[in-house]
Amino acid sequence: MKQRKSELDSDEPLPAVQARVLYGRFLLILSLLAGGYLIFSCENDLERIQKITSLDHLPDAAGQKYEILYSDSFQVRVRILAPKIERYARVEEPYIEFPQGLTAYFYDDSLNIEAYIKAKHVIYREKERLWEAKNNVEGQNLKNKNQLNTEHMFWDEKRKMIYSHTRSRIVNEDGTFYGEKGFEAKQDLSWYRLKKSRGVVKIKDE
Repeated sequence: MKQRKSELDSDEPLPAVQARVLYGRFLLILSLLAGGYLIFSCENDLERIQKITSLDHLPDAAGQKYEILYSDSFQVRVRILAPKIERYARVEEPYIEFPQGLTAYFYDDSLNIEAYIKAKHVIYREKERLWEAKNNVEGQNLKNKNQLNTEHMFWDEKRKMIYSHTRSRIVNEDGTFYGEKGFEAKQDLSWYRLKKSRGVVKIKDE
């Protein structure tokens, strides 16, 4: 992949000295309580400030209008365009986030676009080489006209497969079909299988 860019029970009055001692103790207890509260409060504020000023939630690198190319045998196979990209490396599992989504184009041997997939928010987990797309995920094979719509989908880069565990829809020349438990398909949507499927088949007039 290449990237560009005490309590008192007595009611009698107390002697003045004893009263002053108790009063002093009372003030001391109040002071200790107040001090403890301030320490506790300051510790909480310190934790909050540390969280706010921590750099772990900030990206290590970011860019605008990014292009990512995948090639095989010197031929471009996948082209990804994203308006914004952020990489987080100071975490246990580094990842790349596309907060404004992306569009992925899949090419055939003649460098013609045969399919595309787009989504409004995507995360790429580098170690697993796994893409996770959310929010209005749409894809289509331009040759067989298989069109996919779902809200949550994964793209396994190693297996060249896409899949979902949520309700998905496939529309093509044969009708409209739903996978209540999701689907799996080739990344170019040339083949697919719905899980717990149902649908409406188009009947052609003779």
